[in-house]
Amino acid sequence: MKQEDLLALLNDMTPEEKIMQLVQLPGSAFESDFAVTGIADEASFDKLKKLAGSVLGIRGAEKVKAIQDEYMAGQPHHIPLLFMLDVIHGHDTVFPCPLGQGATFEPEISRKGAEIQAKEAAADGIQVTFSPMVDLVRDARWGRVMESTGEDPYLNGEMASAMVRGYQGESVADKEHVAACVKHFAGYGASEAGRDYNSVELSEYTLRDQYLKGYDKAISAGAKLVMTSFNTLNGIPSSGNKWLMRDILRKEMNFDGVLISDWGAIGEMVPWGFARDLKEAAKLAIEAGVDIDMCTESYAANLASLIEEGKVDGKLLDEAVLRILNLKNEIGLFEDPYHGASKERYEAVTFSKESREIARDAVRKSLVLLKNDEETLPLKDSNIALIGPYASCKNLHSSWALSLDPEKTVTVMEAAGESKDVSLFLGMNQGGGLGGLNKKIVRVAKGSTILDNDTVLGFGEYHNESLDEENEKLLNEAIEVAEWADTVVLCLGEDIGQSGESTSRTNIMLPDIQMELFYEIRRRAKKLVTLIFTGRPLDLECIPDLSDALLICWRPGTEGGHGIWDVLSGKFSPSGKLPMSFPWAVGQAPIHYNVFATGRPKPTEGVTNFTTRYLDCPNEARYPFGYGLTYSSFDISKPVSDNDVLKKGENATGADKINVTVKVTNTGVVAATQTVQLYIRDLVSSRVRPVKELKGFKKVRLLPGESKDVSFEINEEMLRFWTINNKFESEEGDFRVYVGFDSTTENFYDFKLS
Repeated sequence: MKQEDLLALLNDMTPEEKIMQLVQLPGSAFESDFAVTGIADEASFDKLKKLAGSVLGIRGAEKVKAIQDEYMAGQPHHIPLLFMLDVIHGHDTVFPCPLGQGATFEPEISRKGAEIQAKEAAADGIQVTFSPMVDLVRDARWGRVMESTGEDPYLNGEMASAMVRGYQGESVADKEHVAACVKHFAGYGASEAGRDYNSVELSEYTLRDQYLKGYDKAISAGAKLVMTSFNTLNGIPSSGNKWLMRDILRKEMNFDGVLISDWGAIGEMVPWGFARDLKEAAKLAIEAGVDIDMCTESYAANLASLIEEGKVDGKLLDEAVLRILNLKNEIGLFEDPYHGASKERYEAVTFSKESREIARDAVRKSLVLLKNDEETLPLKDSNIALIGPYASCKNLHSSWALSLDPEKTVTVMEAAGESKDVSLFLGMNQGGGLGGLNKKIVRVAKGSTILDNDTVLGFGEYHNESLDEENEKLLNEAIEVAEWADTVVLCLGEDIGQSGESTSRTNIMLPDIQMELFYEIRRRAKKLVTLIFTGRPLDLECIPDLSDALLICWRPGTEGGHGIWDVLSGKFSPSGKLPMSFPWAVGQAPIHYNVFATGRPKPTEGVTNFTTRYLDCPNEARYPFGYGLTYSSFDISKPVSDNDVLKKGENATGADKINVTVKVTNTGVVAATQTVQLYIRDLVSSRVRPVKELKGFKKVRLLPGESKDVSFEINEEMLRFWTINNKFESEEGDFRVYVGFDSTTENFYDFKLS
C-alpha cells in the first residue's frame, strides 16, 4: 500500500478505530471465554476483541489464519491484526540462550540463529518477535541476564544488531522474516539490587556512555519496534519518560518505528505513584510517544475522553496510528494478512536438519572451558560415568523458549549413546565386557533431583514429599557408578525456573542437594569433569578447586547434548569466552571488568590498607569477562603499530587510522580457535574513564605450531565518549591499547591522539 493510501485510510478511520489500533490484547482474549481474560466487563471485551490492533501469545498457522479471517471480516476498514510472540532464542529449533550466544563472540552465530527462528515463527503465524534484549547486565542476581549477551556495551551491540539482521533479513515483507523489537528501553539491566521491576539510578554520563550504546546499535540495524522497560530511570517510569522516548530514542537515535510498552507497564505508572489513575497514565504515555499499550485498558478506556477534553492533542493519536499502519504495511499484511503462514509451510521448514546443525554449532562455540588440569578433556578413558540431574534432562532451554517441544531436545546421555565409539548403560548395569573393541563404556546415573525441597521458583514452588527417600536411592546408585569409572562427568546446574523473568536471587549457588552429590562423587572419582548448566554467572564455591575440568554449558537448547558431546569427545575444541564475569561471591555483584578508575587502587603487592578492597574477597572476578580456555595453548606477541599518533582533526598531524598487529601462535598439539580481544584505555580525560573497554575482537583458528598475524584498525571515532561538555567526542591525549585473550591482559601498546 502506498503512503498516500495509508494516509487516506487514517483519515477515514473513526476516533474509536484509531485508538483501538494502539491496543494490544493477550491471546486469552481470542482463545478463552471473557471470564478468564481479566478485562473489566464483557462489553469492553467485545469491543477490544473486535477492534484491537495487535495480539501477543498466539501461535499456530491455522489458528492465526482463522482469527485473522474473523477479525478482518468485522473490522470496519479490514485492517489486519498484528500477531506478536516472545521468540527469544528459538521457536522450534532452540539455540543457546542469548547469554550463551554472547559467549561465542561470533555475531554471525546470532544472525543465523535469528534467521532460523524467524523462518519457523513466520510460518507458524508470527509477525513480530520481542527480541533482541539489549539490556546491559552486570548483576548476576538479576534473573533476566540470560536474555542478554552480557556486561559489555560493544559486544552487546554487535550481537544485538546481528540478531536484528537475522530476524528481519533484507525486508520484513519477506515471508521468512519477522519484525524485531529491541528491548527494554532503557537501563533495565541496572535494576537496583538485581531485582526485577525495580528502580534504576544512573547518571546521564553512565547511561549514555555505557547503557545506551547497545540499543543504538540495534536500532541502527533497522529494528522496526522498541519496547519500553519496566523500571523507573532516575525517578521516571520509562513508559512516561518523554525525554527518554522522544528526545533520546526518536530524535537522537532517529527511531521512527513503533514504540510498544512492556506488559502492563503503562498502567503500572499508578502503583509507581507517577500517575493518579489509568487516565493520567494514558496521557503521560501517549505524550512520551508510546504507540501500543500492551495488555492494559489505559488507552482503550481513556484516550477518547482525554482528546475530547483537550488534555491530549489528537495529532499524537494520528502519529501513533500511522506508525502502526506503516509497520503492518512494511510487513505486507494488507496484501497477505497471514504473512505466508501455513501449516504445510511450517511443517516443511521447522526443525530441519540444517537448522539443527547450525544450532549444534552454536552450542559447541558457546561452551566455556574454565579449567582443564592435566588435559583431563577431551575424554580419553574407556570407562566413563555420566552422573547428575542434567545428564538426562530434557529441559536444556530457558523459560523463554515458549514454543519448544522438550521431547525434541537431545540430552547429553542421548548424544553419548549415538556415538559410534560408545556403549551406553544405565545405572547399575555395568555392561560387563559388552563395550566392544575400542569402545568407551558410558554408564549413566541421575544422582539427585535438580532442586531442594520447597525451592521457590519463578512460576511456583517445588515440593516433593518423598524427596529425601528418592535422593538417597539416586545417590547410592551414583556412588556405585562413580567408583567403577576412570572419569566422571558430573552434570549440574540451575533449574529452568531459576533463571528468567521474575527469578532474582540473593543466593546464586547451586542447590544444596546437588552440592551434596558433588562432594560425594568427588570423594570417589579418579578424575572429575564438572559441567554447569546455567542462565547466569554463579558463585561456584569449591567446584573449580575440586574439579579436574570445568565447563560452562549455559542453557544450550535443543541441540545441547550433541554440541556438548562434540566438545567432551574432542571432535571440537571449546572456544567460548565469558560474556559476564563470574564472581567469587554474590557480595561482589554487580561486578564487571570495565570499571572506572579509582583514586586509591589496590596495589598488586605490598600494603593494601586504605585502598579500595574487600577484607574477605578479591576485588576482581573469579573468572573475568572474555576468559575461556581451549584444548590447545596459545602465545601472543607484543602489539606493534604502523603509527604512534592518531589524527583528530583535518589539520592535525598523524594518521587517520592506526593498525595494531599481534602474532598469535598455537603452541599446543591440537587445532583450536582463539578469540583475540582489543581493549583501549583513555589515560587522562575530562571524566574518569573505565580501566579497559572492549573495542574489537577477532577469532583465529590455528593448527598446531601455526602462527598468524591478527590486525585491528583504530580510528578516532573509537575514542569518543560522553565528555564533560556533554557531547560524544574524543579528546587529545594518551591512550593505551591492550591486545590479548581476555579482559585481564596486560599486553599493551601506547599511542597519542593529536
